[in-house]
Amino acid sequence: MPHSRVSVQHIYEVGENMVKIHGIGASDGIIMGQLVLYQPGQVKVEKYAVEDAESEIQRLKEAQKEAVNSLNKVYLQSLKRLGEKDSMIFQIHMMMLQDEDYTNSILDKIRQENVNAEYAVQETGKEFAERFAQMDSEYMRGRKADVIDISRRLIQCLAQKDGTKFCLDEPSIIAADDLTPSETMQLEKSKVLAILTRNGSRTAHSAILSRTMGIPSVVNLGDDFQKLRDGMNVIVNGTSGDVLLEPDEAAQNTYQQSREEYVRNRNELKQLLGKKIVTRDGRVMSVNANIGRPTDAEAALENGADGIGLFRSEFLYMERDSLPSEDEQFHAYQQVLQKMGDKPVIIRTFDIGADKQLPYLDLPQEQNPALGYRAIRICLDRTELFKTQLRALFRASAFGNLKIMFPMIISVEEVRKAKAMIEEVKAELSKEKIAFAPDVKIGIMVETPAAAVLSDELAKECDFFSVGTNDLTQYTLAADRTNGKIAGIYNQRHPAVLKFLEMTAKNAHAAGIPFGICGESAADPELTSFYLKIGVDELSVAPPSILGLKKRALTMI
Repeated sequence: MPHSRVSVQHIYEVGENMVKIHGIGASDGIIMGQLVLYQPGQVKVEKYAVEDAESEIQRLKEAQKEAVNSLNKVYLQSLKRLGEKDSMIFQIHMMMLQDEDYTNSILDKIRQENVNAEYAVQETGKEFAERFAQMDSEYMRGRKADVIDISRRLIQCLAQKDGTKFCLDEPSIIAADDLTPSETMQLEKSKVLAILTRNGSRTAHSAILSRTMGIPSVVNLGDDFQKLRDGMNVIVNGTSGDVLLEPDEAAQNTYQQSREEYVRNRNELKQLLGKKIVTRDGRVMSVNANIGRPTDAEAALENGADGIGLFRSEFLYMERDSLPSEDEQFHAYQQVLQKMGDKPVIIRTFDIGADKQLPYLDLPQEQNPALGYRAIRICLDRTELFKTQLRALFRASAFGNLKIMFPMIISVEEVRKAKAMIEEVKAELSKEKIAFAPDVKIGIMVETPAAAVLSDELAKECDFFSVGTNDLTQYTLAADRTNGKIAGIYNQRHPAVLKFLEMTAKNAHAAGIPFGICGESAADPELTSFYLKIGVDELSVAPPSILGLKKRALTMI
């Protein structure tokens, strides 16, 4: 793959036995450690003739289904660790596996050349990867790793072999020709100090994942990659793209100074723990945490969260073979509420459907699941599922400051139906003499244009609003946020999206209810001043982003 203009390669000696190489800094951070060369487990593909091409095609189709299912599992794991935005790549991979052009190319090879499916997949993967590599756009060149990833996974399914999981005995810096997104996701973060690759780009999804995971990385080292040796000591600067091989004492001293500066910066941010953001007009803006598991509450507190702005309860339903019981859900919610004490905890009722499929629910296949049977629509249709969750939530409400939020609302009627079910649950619990908090606040996620337009009416039914900017942007701009081809269109700063936010904030405040943002754009530094201007009462972000956001907001008031 040709090098981009920003990654001109060079090597020069900076010490008697030390060499410095340079690539593209893909994930910030500086670290020193021992290098381990990564050799991914691959299936050796042999070409052979087949007598029954249609039988081979059927084998391919079964392998495609298996590959999509395995990717869905990786996607669900990624959602828990990295959140929705940085997990989209695995949805994209599922779509690529079923792409008509990609599939037809494989089918043509099987039918026209009478070859085995593994060979047809391998050759198609090579052809498509080369096409991406020759494109002018750096973003599209970064898709080369994606097509290699899906082809490798499909071959493994055809051969009925699992990819070898890469394990490290001790924390190390790993070096590879390239890392696919699924390989990156499977890395044990505590054991990976940094990542170096021969190929790749800053916009490749594996680089995006390494940034989200907080792992320094340098990509596109090119021919200089061959200078790396297993076991050598290296310093990686993921910001500048520099890599020092066998650093001398002077270089190690410089590295130590850089690490100390980093620690100082982190300690400065920690001075903001417990600090409140009070605007010029005396209003307090909370900075809360988005979490997906009960254990994430610890990270929220360590990073100074004022509360939990979004607990994605659907994760309790994932990576299971059956629905969680009422007691299982109750204990999970109770754990978070007790950990957070008096701080508010907003729990979103399960947002199942669309990109979060549960095989055991046997949900229908849909042409456009993002616009289909999901979230509150399932809750109001399959009321037994919804009531089980509501019972667990209200039982847990006795142990902390609970708020309940409904997703994907488009009408006042939906809110009223959900609130009616709450009253039924409260009546049941009272009859059973089970304790619960009678004054739990009820709100909605504003994530559809319909909810934004009707926000004046919806505000009369709610105790609070929280905007899910990920879906609101998608639906407002008619831009599928999982489609890499239109990534430039999906813009959370689009004037139409910002007008919806401003209108919703105005209507919330007119009704005397708080207005928050829990989507990805809450952490966008370019939007912090805008959020302060329209009077946002709460921003909710991933725990590591909390203190940085507080610091930024405090400089603007």
